[in-house]
Amino acid sequence: MKLVLCSASPRRREFLERLGVRFEVAPAHIDEAQKEGEAARAYAIRMALEKSAAGTRPGAAALGADTIVVKGEEVLGKPRDRVDAERMLRMLSGSEHRVITAVAVAGLRAVAVETRVRFARLSDAQIRWLASSGDGDDKAGAYAAQGLAGAFIERIEGSFSNVVGLPLTETLALLEEAGVALPWR
Repeated sequence: MKLVLCSASPRRREFLERLGVRFEVAPAHIDEAQKEGEAARAYAIRMALEKSAAGTRPGAAALGADTIVVKGEEVLGKPRDRVDAERMLRMLSGSEHRVITAVAVAGLRAVAVETRVRFARLSDAQIRWLASSGDGDDKAGAYAAQGLAGAFIERIEGSFSNVVGLPLTETLALLEEAGVALPWR
């Protein structure tokens, strides 16, 4: 079965390409607003399901994913601008937060993976430098663990690939369940 990746994320594309999974890209264009009172995990799952449903085509498995950063109960999406990026990085500084990525294959099911990440205490200068670098501009929580912010991550408990945006073990299990041709088959 063919695979449709319903995401514009270059990180998700790179993961699948490096594994040798064949796919086409068809980013889903959906409303990504969190509903009033919607829990973080439920929100990520809903987004993954809606993205995969938007990419559904005959004879293909549609893979949707959504990654969120959660501090306390607040979902930190992509920063609106550099000031918003600084605000988010200040919130994450010297503390632990959760990264939740939900992955869904349309018509099959969704899974959500949670990883805990702890940042070192960041100085104002480090926060300004990270935000002004643009490294976290299009990333939940205004940072990329595989980018510059990785220098300030003290600990990751759980899946690193989840923090980057695609929990590989769970994604590959879903793809296999959906009948997608994996390179080792």
